[in-house]
Amino acid sequence: MILLTVLFSLAGSAQDLDSLVISRIFKEALTNREAYENLRYLCKECKGRIAGTPGAAEAVEFTRQVMQDMGLDSVYLQKVMVKRWVRGKAERCRITSSMLGSEDLAVTGLGGSVGTSDEGMTAGVVEVNGIEELERIGKEAIKGKIVFFNRAMDPTQINTFRAYGEAASQRTRGASRAAPYGAVAVIVRSLTTALDDFPHTGVMYYEEGVIRIPAVAVSTLGAELLSTWLKEDPGLQMHLVSPCRNLPEVCSYNVIGEIRGTDFPEQIISVGGHLDAWDNGEGAHDDGAGCVQSIEVLRLYKHLGICPKRTIRAVLFMDEEIAQRGGEKYAALAEIRNEHHYVALESDRGGLTPRGFGIGASGTRLEHMLTLEKYFRPYGITTFTPGGGGVDIGPLKRFGTPLISLMPDPQRYFDYHHSPNDTFEQVNIRELQLGSAAMAGLIYLIDRLDY
Repeated sequence: MILLTVLFSLAGSAQDLDSLVISRIFKEALTNREAYENLRYLCKECKGRIAGTPGAAEAVEFTRQVMQDMGLDSVYLQKVMVKRWVRGKAERCRITSSMLGSEDLAVTGLGGSVGTSDEGMTAGVVEVNGIEELERIGKEAIKGKIVFFNRAMDPTQINTFRAYGEAASQRTRGASRAAPYGAVAVIVRSLTTALDDFPHTGVMYYEEGVIRIPAVAVSTLGAELLSTWLKEDPGLQMHLVSPCRNLPEVCSYNVIGEIRGTDFPEQIISVGGHLDAWDNGEGAHDDGAGCVQSIEVLRLYKHLGICPKRTIRAVLFMDEEIAQRGGEKYAALAEIRNEHHYVALESDRGGLTPRGFGIGASGTRLEHMLTLEKYFRPYGITTFTPGGGGVDIGPLKRFGTPLISLMPDPQRYFDYHHSPNDTFEQVNIRELQLGSAAMAGLIYLIDRLDY
């Protein structure tokens, strides 16, 4: 409370006081490297941290120790049983044409997919532009072949997350939709607006009662090449090796740290990201950034002497990428314990320059939160819009909890998302810390103003 007392003596009004606190938050965040160094360690020393792996276990222990060392009021683990999918050795894909020769394509197995045999498979390829084309092409043209889903993300969409959502079904459902037509495997164009040789993975799902066939993603350059060759030689052959497999479930953890509230400690404000990340990269933007930003919110409170009225809780969720078990478990335990979640904020759109917040609230609470934009205008953070949330905090919606999402600039996010390009070096410390400060500032205002 010392900080607030000193600042109040300098401020001419409550609004001036809040603006001074926000200024102090941004100044501290932008001149401190702790969050950035935490991200470095998470990316470089806890690699391959898909749920259920040694990398995930190392990430749990590292982040638990970071928060323990901060002197928080409580730090603890929340047990979660997770599925375990293992990639195995690197995938291989080669196309061969009697007319054009042969070429290797950069591919990656999709999370949850079954694998090929160790020797792999060889088959012809049929190209479609989406799931809806399977029926038009028909079983006779597909049976015994590898289906190539080549729908690109729409580059004309300014909202790249909308473009991603429109094209994602071919990755998540393509294998189950192609199998009844006799397909032996599927290869899916990577979900990115970039044209490069990084294949982008992601989760896929099998429908009950449908034969499970292997599913991989191909880089966008590989997809362009494959499509061009198929036009020249529809009879080309593809040899595919993908040794991934699904193993029995194992125990993992959500990692939680808290600063206890002074006035309403039973009311909880959660900030969080997901600790697991795909094993083909370092998970820097997805979602190491969100995790270290959530920890940084607590560090900023501690360093600046801000005493919240409500309990501020950083939650590092496990298993967002495969089955979302961490978010479901967190909400289930909250219900059992009759916890009151006042608001929840998630950062899972990368550590890029923050543009604003999506606010999933209603009535006067939404109206009040939207007015907070004026405090962030000096920092170029001006997009406060209705509608927000996230995969991990989503289960809290059933309790009526307002859900908020940090909204960074979306134009480059899918260059990195789920790919080997998602490395620590791709995160800019200034952009990362602008997001940390924005999160801490918004939570401070919501808590202090009772919004």
